[in-house]
Amino acid sequence: MNLGAILVMSMSAGPADSTAPHGHGHGHGHGDHGGHSAHGNHGNPADFEHYVAKLEDPERDAWQKPDEVVRALELRPGQAVCDVGVGTGYFARRFAAAVGPAGRVFGVDVEPRMLAALAQRLEAAGIRNVTPVMGLPGDPLLPAGACDLIVVVDTYHHFPDGPAYLRRLGDALKPGGRLVNIDFHKRQLPVGPPVDHLVDRADFLADAARAGFTLQTEHAMLPHQYFLVLQRAPAPAK
Repeated sequence: MNLGAILVMSMSAGPADSTAPHGHGHGHGHGDHGGHSAHGNHGNPADFEHYVAKLEDPERDAWQKPDEVVRALELRPGQAVCDVGVGTGYFARRFAAAVGPAGRVFGVDVEPRMLAALAQRLEAAGIRNVTPVMGLPGDPLLPAGACDLIVVVDTYHHFPDGPAYLRRLGDALKPGGRLVNIDFHKRQLPVGPPVDHLVDRADFLADAARAGFTLQTEHAMLPHQYFLVLQRAPAPAK
C-alpha cells in the first residue's frame, strides 16, 4: 500500500514533549474513564468535548501509569510505533519522545474529530514525529511491515471482527515485531466502560491465538487493566 495514500497528516521528525498531561481518547471508543454517557458515532460520547476533557484528566495517570507502561515497552530511538485508537495522543506523545527524532509514531483513529484534536495538540507541543492515520473500523490501513511495535489501549472491544483486525495488525509488523493490548478486566471497576462492553483477558487471548499471535510477556503493574505483549507465531516451514 502507498503510504502517502493513507496518511491523513504527516509531520516531519522532531523532538517531543512528554511532560504535559494528556488524554487517550479512541475513535473506536473505549468508554468514559470517569463515568458513562450516551455514545454516538464510532463509540464516542455524543458530548465530545466533555469526553475529551475526561480523557485528559491528569488524575488518570494514577491508574494508567503511562510512564511505567512506556518504560516496560523498552522502546529504542529510531523505532516505528503504532498507537491504534490514538485519540488525543495520551500515549502517542510519550512514544514520540521514546523513539526520538529518528523514530516515527503512527496514530490510527476512525473519528475525524479525534484526529483533529490530536493534530492541534501535536502542533501546540511541537511534536513532529507523529503521523495521524485515518483508519477504517475493520482495518487500520497501515503499510505492511512498517512497525516495530503496535499498541492497542482500551479499544479492542470496538473492532467489528477482532481476530481479522489482529491479523491486519500482524501484517503491519516488522519481523519480530510486538503487539501490545492493554484493556480493562471484565469486572466492575471505578473507571472504564460498562462491564458488558469489555473483553475478558482469556477471550482476547483466544482471539489473538486465532490471529496467529502468542503471548510473550505479561505486566502486572496496572490496577484495572491487563497488559499483554504478543508476537506473531512464525509461519510453518514449507
